[in-house]
Amino acid sequence: MIYCKRVYDPVSPEDGYRVLIDRLWPRGIKKIDLQYDEWNKAVAPSNELRKWFHQHPDQFDKFVASYYQELNNNTQAWKTLVQQSQQGNLTLLYSAKDREHNQANVLKSYLEHGIPVMP
Repeated sequence: MIYCKRVYDPVSPEDGYRVLIDRLWPRGIKKIDLQYDEWNKAVAPSNELRKWFHQHPDQFDKFVASYYQELNNNTQAWKTLVQQSQQGNLTLLYSAKDREHNQANVLKSYLEHGIPVMP
């Protein structure tokens, strides 16, 4: 099972393997205070796409299409996440305020539906 959680949400036993998928470290949290197993910056949207979406939050569909394209071109970044999700629960950690329109939900959908199943 793949879950999405804000970094500010409480940790739960169901989280499983917790991966921070932001390119920048979340504001207001010390590295020693965040409970996470991995910080995967490579799977986060590029700086250009991240900045563009920050300026155009009303164009979520275009963000999704662009982010999917980046993921298609960067299989090494997410391959370990697929393997991790096959072994147990995976929680994608993000810092965006919007719980619906964020890269974690897009990545979750991509990992669950947008790619072929890996052996």
